[in-house]
Amino acid sequence: MSQAAPSKLVPATDHKSVHGILQTQRNYFETGKTLPYKFRDDQLKRLKAGVKKYEEQFIAALKADLGKSSFESYIGEIGFLYGEIDHTRKNLKSWMRTRGIGTSVLLFPSFGSVTSDPKGCVLIMSPWNYPVNLALAPLIGAIAAGNCAIIKPSEVAPATAKVVGDMIADTFPKELVAVVQGDASLAKALLAEQFDHIFFTGSTEVGRQVAMEAAKQLIPVTLELGGKSPCIVEPDANLSVAARRIVWGKFFNGGQTCVAPDYILAHNSIKTQLINEISQAITKAFGENPEESPDLARIINQRHFDRLVGLMGQGRVVFGGKTNRENSYIGPTIIDDVKMDHKIMAEEIFGPLLPILGYSDMNEAKKIIKQRPKPLALYLFTESSKTQDDVIATVPFGGGCINDLLLHLCHPDLPFGGVGPSGLGAYHGQDSFRVFSNQKSVLKTPTTIDVPVRYAPYGKKESIIRMLLK
Repeated sequence: MSQAAPSKLVPATDHKSVHGILQTQRNYFETGKTLPYKFRDDQLKRLKAGVKKYEEQFIAALKADLGKSSFESYIGEIGFLYGEIDHTRKNLKSWMRTRGIGTSVLLFPSFGSVTSDPKGCVLIMSPWNYPVNLALAPLIGAIAAGNCAIIKPSEVAPATAKVVGDMIADTFPKELVAVVQGDASLAKALLAEQFDHIFFTGSTEVGRQVAMEAAKQLIPVTLELGGKSPCIVEPDANLSVAARRIVWGKFFNGGQTCVAPDYILAHNSIKTQLINEISQAITKAFGENPEESPDLARIINQRHFDRLVGLMGQGRVVFGGKTNRENSYIGPTIIDDVKMDHKIMAEEIFGPLLPILGYSDMNEAKKIIKQRPKPLALYLFTESSKTQDDVIATVPFGGGCINDLLLHLCHPDLPFGGVGPSGLGAYHGQDSFRVFSNQKSVLKTPTTIDVPVRYAPYGKKESIIRMLLK
């Protein structure tokens, strides 16, 4: 897989022009043109049409950057956007509607309402692993909520970043949506500007930096980060189904998915059998020589390749382990005999390496998970509803699946986000609309009735208040 230099594919945006782009958008937003329902709906239609127009270019770019198959590109990036846009358009009118809020006897005759106001001009910073989806899915919410937006794609996936920029420029006026291209120095220039909201998807380390810069100007942020997401497999699990779904979820996009299972916790009684089932499922999915499979993505670049190869130095490889630095290939790899202090258990893997650890009972499994920062996702394979309820109630995590992997991201009415170090805030569906909206609360009080109990002199009025507020 060829790795093109970002500077050749994507000319960097002049840092000095960033302020001008933002000011142009702010002036446009102040005209009020983004507020009406019809305008927002029209822009969502235009976004879908733009993605469709550039669909083949997106698929080719994803192949160039990540070696993605067209199937993974479509279901993981493009088709997801179509579904999200359709769901948003179907519900947008009701989401925009001012909501009446009942009040208590104490506030009679007042009544309340909540109106969703657009925040204004927002910044979307997207990563390289899903460079179409994670640049444009937040944009759906931003447009639906009536905002202007600037998108900074990741320079690490330069071919896709270029197509994102071309599509947006071809679809929207820059005063409404603009794409800026560049490296960390451009990101620093963007974070110095006064946006009304920052939506960042990426690593926890960079997320902290974004949050610190935003805090200097009290800019609200949404942080979609990552972490070590566990997958627990209980003795009563359907192991053949669990293995197929683990292989699909772990090695989708070459393991470069923020919600991929980072490690497996297999009950000691079924651990060996599960390893065998996963090994067979890998071979069935990718063949005897996965390097020849058209369905296995490649590692994004050689820096990440070298990092992943370094993680394979501890534990015992029981399946796979083959690498080819020249084409950024690392085969699906199962690693046994992993210790808790090994480096592979200290950082998010973000690649096709699958450590499998044993546990004796659920209390031990939960203890292992809780020794680490709260994960973005958790997966549990068991037929026991009691065990399912126990894990959901007692283990903190952003979201997850029972007897499946990744698919909670695809439900438009399930908010997606992390907790603690794995993220701040959630989106998808109506939650995307809410992320980019200010919930304006208003209490209206008529003047035809003026209840005197709140006015001085108070005298015996205190007894009335005590009766109402006891």
